[in-house]
Amino acid sequence: MSSNKNPVVPVILSGGSGTRLWPMSRKHYPKQLLKLTGPWSMLQETAMRIAHLGAPTVVCNDEQRFLIAEQLGELDGATAAIILEPIARNTAPAIAVAALKALQQDDDAIMVVLPADHLIREETMFREALDRAIARAAEGHLVVFGVRPDKPETGYGYIRAAGDTESGAAVVEFVEKPDAATAEKYLASGEYFWNSGMFVFKAATLVQELTRFEPAMMDYCRQAFEEAAVDLDFIRLGQAAMEACPSESIDYAVLERTDHAWMVPLDISWSDLGSWSSILEVMDKDEQGNARRGDVITEDCSGCLFHANDHLIAAIGVSDLVVVDTTDALLIASRDRVQDVKMLVSRLDERGREEHLTHSEVYRPWGSYESVDHGERYQVKRITVNPGQSLSLQMHHHRAEHWVVVQGTAEVQVGEKSHMLAENESIYIPLGEKHRLRNPGKMPLHLIEVQSGSYLGEDDIVRYEDNYGRS
Repeated sequence: MSSNKNPVVPVILSGGSGTRLWPMSRKHYPKQLLKLTGPWSMLQETAMRIAHLGAPTVVCNDEQRFLIAEQLGELDGATAAIILEPIARNTAPAIAVAALKALQQDDDAIMVVLPADHLIREETMFREALDRAIARAAEGHLVVFGVRPDKPETGYGYIRAAGDTESGAAVVEFVEKPDAATAEKYLASGEYFWNSGMFVFKAATLVQELTRFEPAMMDYCRQAFEEAAVDLDFIRLGQAAMEACPSESIDYAVLERTDHAWMVPLDISWSDLGSWSSILEVMDKDEQGNARRGDVITEDCSGCLFHANDHLIAAIGVSDLVVVDTTDALLIASRDRVQDVKMLVSRLDERGREEHLTHSEVYRPWGSYESVDHGERYQVKRITVNPGQSLSLQMHHHRAEHWVVVQGTAEVQVGEKSHMLAENESIYIPLGEKHRLRNPGKMPLHLIEVQSGSYLGEDDIVRYEDNYGRS
């Protein structure tokens, strides 16, 4: 462990959408919340990686706040300060508000800033490099981790450092994502490292440099932080100030312009899991180079990734394909074109579709629901309410609902009356009637909801009371 005496504040950035990993990753359930490589999500793995430093500060968007709080709560003893961005403004403003939070704790606080969606295998080697970075940050350097490349990767930016880079060196230049020929030259030279997007620096040094290079951005961040309100267990930044704040990465805003940039090398297996090809690289493979997850049967296939969800995937005689199945979407792509998945996501958005926003199973702070059938004037959902949780007291203008309890016990308020329902019992909610559903038990409550009416959209909800602060 480092002998550094400065307090260390771990910061996790969890605002990404992971569009290249569609259809698994969606806007409201992005890749950092998925269990892509093991029993824990990427966010959980990141939190565990820096748990020895103390409780983290997590910066995320409003829509994912309950999912993030729930996943962090699944880790033993995990607590976090969760800062909510009303609008995405890239990494510089996100880090700036985290720095202001760290300075509330201590004027000499050192921040360890990690994206929530990175895969690191060699935890011990990472901690050793982290100690070196913390020591450099205590001296006033703005430290970035540079990963020693093992292939000519075109999906990452690069860093060139001066002199001996075994223990770290001053940064000479940051380089944009190169073409294939340039990436080959970078690899051959041995002078370039992948820009990991992981940083260590004093909060005060970061604020000082950001004030120097981007004073307007820093002013808006200060205003948003000063206007922040505590909402349940969350810190909700001032909306008007964040909307006015310039959007910029920390690389462009500070690191490429400062005289204090320093690189600490990482000689470890590292990936930002930015595409399905990178997922394939880290998965176990058969003798033909195929990676499988879920119910998959193949014959004479090679170099493929098959990711099954609810359905069997059966493939014959194909090579170098990525096949990812979910409940409501199927992706089939050539391995050398998976970086273009984000183009498909853009097209879905342009056409007003919703498959890039949510899965068929939608998570809520009280549990989840999944649409299983729908027609012109009806919709059927499967609803799960977690133990002790409750939906809001609400009313619908355009639909009636019929609830059938499949498993567990439901406490249902309809109008002024309360009803207890056991398995195989049901209740009818007339159009326009106030109602509420609660799970009073210690096991998940599962029920089937049948909606009927002229309009069945999720925005047809009038909330009167809500345990989670939703309007």
